[in-house]
Amino acid sequence: MHPERQTGAPGRDGWERTQDVPRETSTGRGRHGAPDDVEVRRPVNGTAGEEGGWTPIAEEAERAARVLHPDLILPRPAHRRVMTIANQKGGVGKTTTAVNVAAALALHGLKVLVVDLDPQGNASTALGVDHRSGTPSVYEVLIGEISLADAAAVSDQSDNLFCVPATIDLAGAEIELVSMINRESRLKEALSAEALDQLQPDYVLIDCPPSLGLLTVNAMVAAQEIFIPIQCEYYALEGLGQLLRNIELVQAHLNPRLSVSTILLTMYDGRTKLADQVTAEVRGHFGDTVLKTVIPRSVKVSEAPGFGQTVLAYDPGSRGAMSYLDAAREVAERGAQEGAT
Repeated sequence: MHPERQTGAPGRDGWERTQDVPRETSTGRGRHGAPDDVEVRRPVNGTAGEEGGWTPIAEEAERAARVLHPDLILPRPAHRRVMTIANQKGGVGKTTTAVNVAAALALHGLKVLVVDLDPQGNASTALGVDHRSGTPSVYEVLIGEISLADAAAVSDQSDNLFCVPATIDLAGAEIELVSMINRESRLKEALSAEALDQLQPDYVLIDCPPSLGLLTVNAMVAAQEIFIPIQCEYYALEGLGQLLRNIELVQAHLNPRLSVSTILLTMYDGRTKLADQVTAEVRGHFGDTVLKTVIPRSVKVSEAPGFGQTVLAYDPGSRGAMSYLDAAREVAERGAQEGAT
């Protein structure tokens, strides 16, 4: 808060000058979508305010309306896309990315199925889907007790958005899977073309636990594409090499069609040089695989799961929501272009 001198009358440019009155600040967008503090001056009634009609609240309301009532329908992919969102490092935004990209695609006319393969069940929470013990879940699907359609529940945030929830029972699934036949392919069998045809999703997004165990291997075997969220910090890069080696092993022995199709940079903080260095290094190494959109650090993105919502439902006009919307648009456009080439 910064004090400014008061004259009590409008200046020549139509903006009111005040003395010893706290001047408002709002969150603006810096490089790569990162928040910076920028000064906002309040127009005097009858001058610049009426002519321009712009206020920070009006701008955010307009953004929210564009998110919730889109006039643009995203293109359908040439074929159903099954994407595993994986990174063995925790806290890089896997679940946040899975639910918000899924919600953005669903709000723009595409049908999306989220498979929550993390025993913590955070994706289920964010999508407003019940995942208490005893609820039909991905655990029963993996061991063959129920079908995919029986476990899938419609999210309260969009009729186009489905979720197969994870319950606490999934925590012991890796031990049970060890003795099962085709233990690495249990999820692939559950996500067969016949099973998915009952739900007719355009996209299937599999949210993995922060590990490289049997559940993550199942997700990689079941998918055609790997979607990797990378936090803009050094430790995130350190674990990326191990993840890529595991992907190569799966490609060599279990799923030769698997590829890393998408990388998203998350938790970007434009105030640090490190974020720029990580961004440049990832883009330099992976090229066009990296989405142009980056996700800035955002309090709203962190708060949303506490209310059982994605950030697009919790605060659709926020910068976090707009960034995930842009990322989803890139994903959809790439999917459509693959079919055209």
